[in-house]
Amino acid sequence: MNVIKHFFKKNHKELLFQAILLVVVFLFYAFDKETPDKIECLTIPFFINYAVTAMLVNYILLPLLFYKQKKFAFIIATLLLCCITIVIEEFVLEKIYYPDTRGRYFHGIHYSLLEILPFIIIFIGFKFAWDINTKQQEVEELQSSVKESELQFLKSQINPHFLFNNLNNLYSYAIDKSPKTPSIILELSSVLRYMLYDCKENFVPLQKEINHLQSFTALNELQIEERGDIQFHVSTIPNNYTIAPLILMMFVENAFKHSTASQSDNIFIHTNIDITESGELTFNCKNSFLPNTNTESLSNGIGLRNVKKRLHLLYPDVHDLHISHANNVYHVNLTLQLTLMR
Repeated sequence: MNVIKHFFKKNHKELLFQAILLVVVFLFYAFDKETPDKIECLTIPFFINYAVTAMLVNYILLPLLFYKQKKFAFIIATLLLCCITIVIEEFVLEKIYYPDTRGRYFHGIHYSLLEILPFIIIFIGFKFAWDINTKQQEVEELQSSVKESELQFLKSQINPHFLFNNLNNLYSYAIDKSPKTPSIILELSSVLRYMLYDCKENFVPLQKEINHLQSFTALNELQIEERGDIQFHVSTIPNNYTIAPLILMMFVENAFKHSTASQSDNIFIHTNIDITESGELTFNCKNSFLPNTNTESLSNGIGLRNVKKRLHLLYPDVHDLHISHANNVYHVNLTLQLTLMR
């Protein structure tokens, strides 16, 4: 009893659809061709015979045989079931309802199959369509789940990567008892608050992300002091767009990391962000570096691999990323189409 109850609860929408389909097919089947405004009541038991056969094929033979790749057994079982249906019709129903006409002779197996197969095919066809649609929804839900898990994993790699870099810098300033240490702690606190609490979603308001980038740049600029030229420019920011968090920050972070690691002075890091009214964002970041660093790691580090992966997942076919390094300048150019705020 519980099994039947669970079956009806799980498949109530499909069963309702099948019931409506049965009514529609019956109306076409039962019309009296000579008097179209009437329905031949005697056709009801014959139609029930066909409908029971169709339901047995749909809910027993399909899941037990066809969907388990036992297609030959499915064909044999379906033909046997059709033969049983024909026997019931020819030797039971017609004897009862048409004893003096159709019940007196047998038209032949071919004639009977041509009569029953269209009904079976109609119901199996709609069952196939329903199952395919259900499977497609399950696949989409699975892909969405996998995508979300992968994004969360990539984010979990990004946050420690950023934190360890800045804690090492902060440690150096604390040892030197620099008066700028409190300011650095405040900036770092602001940045971490954003990363831990404000960017849990796949998309955040563009204004918040830009503010975070400005705080991040200010944090790192405190450490460079007079040793270089740091510029951060952004055009007017529309209020109705969102962006995936921490993608742009990865490029800015790398610019600071590799410039300061390879140079003690004459550092320059220029960041420019332009957003059009149509929501196309253009991000340009140039930074200096000296050739004594491993430039190969700039394009293949864990942070850049992650950000490329996230761009592929979140902005398929609507982003363009170019990374180059020449003449002691590392250049990142990214364009992407922002998503509208919901």
